[in-house]
Amino acid sequence: MTTVVPTSEEDPALSVVRFTSELSWSDAGPEVMEQQVSRLCVEAQECMVMDRWLDLTSLMLTSADIVFSNSKVSEKDLECIFTVICNLVTKSRSPDEELEMAKLICSKIIQQPSDKPALRLKILFNLYNLLDNAYCRFYVFMKALNLAVSGKVTEHVIPSFKKIDNFLKEWNLEVQDQRELFLSVANALKDSKSSAKDSFKFLTKYLATFSDEDTYKMGEAKEEAARTIIEFVKAPDMFQCDLLDMSAVRQLEKDAKYALVYQLLKIFLTERLDAYLEFQAANSALLKSYGLVHEDCIAKMRLMSLVDLASHESGRIPYALIKDTLRIDNDEVELWVVKALTTKLIDCKMDQLNEVVLVSSCTEHVFGMRQWQALRTKLGTWRGNIESVINTIQASKITEDGSQAVQGMMIR
Repeated sequence: MTTVVPTSEEDPALSVVRFTSELSWSDAGPEVMEQQVSRLCVEAQECMVMDRWLDLTSLMLTSADIVFSNSKVSEKDLECIFTVICNLVTKSRSPDEELEMAKLICSKIIQQPSDKPALRLKILFNLYNLLDNAYCRFYVFMKALNLAVSGKVTEHVIPSFKKIDNFLKEWNLEVQDQRELFLSVANALKDSKSSAKDSFKFLTKYLATFSDEDTYKMGEAKEEAARTIIEFVKAPDMFQCDLLDMSAVRQLEKDAKYALVYQLLKIFLTERLDAYLEFQAANSALLKSYGLVHEDCIAKMRLMSLVDLASHESGRIPYALIKDTLRIDNDEVELWVVKALTTKLIDCKMDQLNEVVLVSSCTEHVFGMRQWQALRTKLGTWRGNIESVINTIQASKITEDGSQAVQGMMIR
């Protein structure tokens, strides 16, 4: 197979036009092919002379489908062809023209996401790196993300999610674009079976973009707010969140469709196992419809209830209270305390002789006004203790200095 870009004085773009047009018209016979190739090459030269880079991009992309589907064209040659095409964006005369060229290229690349998806993704990332305009980069990144999901190659884009915060600073996006980004990333992580925490993180970022002022837009977040709640309840390793403080979530409280979902979240974050069991008895069909497993919910609520006890019982929790609250047998109490310890929900010691759990600290489910007030009280106590220690040290120093002065007088 002939290389796509020959080592001659011919412009690489013209070489690509010649190569792809020969491929497109190869079945029409030598005479017709020669005429069409000559016509397209002349047209390409006119575009280059007149700086019509958008038109040249369109011209070069006309044969893209054939190039991708032709078995005679290797992936290496395909990459070379699109490297030349993508490089045209560096010649654009304005950000608007650059964006239009990027849109043209993306539209061709994403047409058949299941055909050579990894290569198509690589081409889009090459295009991304050639762009100067921040919004153009965001546009291409979103196309690459959607292609990765459709082509089932999300493993190639997931590493870039760690840089999203840096990207946001660079792209300087409007709120609506931020929402699209966060939701797309969350969906990509969900489809790839990644950690539920990662998907949940971007769902909460999406919900956090809504405020009470977004009255007309808030409705579009209802479904995702309910989904986020369910993901939190399902996750066996998530015990803390700020969902109750979010406007997009609070709107569900009186919603005809999702009010019970909101109530479930409130139970998990602010109540104990008995409240969940009462809710489950009345709404078992609802829980099943969301794929929630009753036994898993009980296990999570037991840990959440134990943490709630730790935050309300002045640092001393009797075994009997744990038994009753968690609805377990006597011999299971220490097992559940150990589970809470290993998941770092509480820091404690077990006094087996007196059957009491001595709590040093615990993880709060939510961090609202009550938690801030408790923190303020603790800081005030610590401040008082430190001041007391400082006063004691200063008093001791004064006494010591006085003693040394008396001793000096006696020596004289």
